[in-house]
Amino acid sequence: MNTSNSKWVIIMIITVGTFIEIVQGSGARQKWVFKIKNRYEEKRQLAEQRKVLRSGGVPLDDIEIAAFHK
Repeated sequence: MNTSNSKWVIIMIITVGTFIEIVQGSGARQKWVFKIKNRYEEKRQLAEQRKVLRSGGVPLDDIEIAAFHK
């Protein structure tokens, strides 16, 4: 269910971005999509870190997370 929710959010972002591009231009669309995607990703990361903390894990910063996933 979580992956389906994230797919719907991405589809919504792209759809609204298309309407913004029609009205205001491609530069405004790119700025809006970037801002919304970053906000969504930050919320997802914070929720993931809270989940790890509740299960007794150690919180990682961005550098440690990037090094772990490579």
